[in-house]
Amino acid sequence: MGNSMLQRLMASGPCMKTVSLPRGRHRLHTMPTSTGYEIREKPNYDWDGRKRGQTPFTVLQHTISGAGNLRYDGRAYRVMPGETLLVTVPDNHRYWLEPGGRWEFFWISMNGEEAMRLHQAILSANGPILSLQPETIEHLADCSYRLIHGGGEMPGRASAIAYEAAMALYDDVFGAHPVFGQEYRTMQHVLTHISDNLEKPLPVEDLARVSGLSRAHFSRVFSATEGMPPAEFVLRKRLQRAAKLLTQAANLSVKEISLMSGFEEPNYFAKVFRRHFGASPTEFRTTGMYASVVEPRKLSEESAKIR
Repeated sequence: MGNSMLQRLMASGPCMKTVSLPRGRHRLHTMPTSTGYEIREKPNYDWDGRKRGQTPFTVLQHTISGAGNLRYDGRAYRVMPGETLLVTVPDNHRYWLEPGGRWEFFWISMNGEEAMRLHQAILSANGPILSLQPETIEHLADCSYRLIHGGGEMPGRASAIAYEAAMALYDDVFGAHPVFGQEYRTMQHVLTHISDNLEKPLPVEDLARVSGLSRAHFSRVFSATEGMPPAEFVLRKRLQRAAKLLTQAANLSVKEISLMSGFEEPNYFAKVFRRHFGASPTEFRTTGMYASVVEPRKLSEESAKIR
């Protein structure tokens, strides 16, 4: 391990890199937000997932020595050496260091649609504490080191490194599960069906029938692979289609776009759209910009109403 990337990262001393890149109209699906290596010995190290804003991101944090505490989904964890913590924000969790404690770790935080999808799938399948292979830890440490030492300066390169880290994590968690792989391929068929029929009713029962699985098993596998329940996924895709049409199809009325996106009631469409994007469909069409991000709880509530 003398020449390992983890030891190389540690040898560079406690450090942190915040990746702050210009925001444009082109959103990259995986983008690092921060990374670093730290040794914490004071109890002021305390993060509450409900108090870090509403912009979604993930935290992947590997314990090198010492230990930390995590409360997640009503359950308490002790994050021990060799274990890796994974959480998404915003979410009802907290991780912290108690008085007299010591926690040595490195971390990578990232955002973007694909990063959120992959990490939510991992959380659904495995929970927030992961036992990763040594080569995966080395790979993640290498990604962190490269982001700190020049790799976080250009958007494309930074995104490539973050995606590489997400894929290394994905391979460790799911790569040795052939049954999951087969089910994942089944879900791809369902995703194509959803994409091709967004303007039609898409109840969970019909999606399960397309997959060939029972409704209960389908819902579990879908949530594990896509990081959210089927109804919520359908709602997000409908809203994404509506947003695209609003900005690219000036000849279509809001009512027509509502129907083409699977919303039978334009008033209800406007309500859900505002909740998701922070602007009415008309305002969104005028600006062409995302005004805010939706709270997952609110979006889940709406998805239960969609047929």
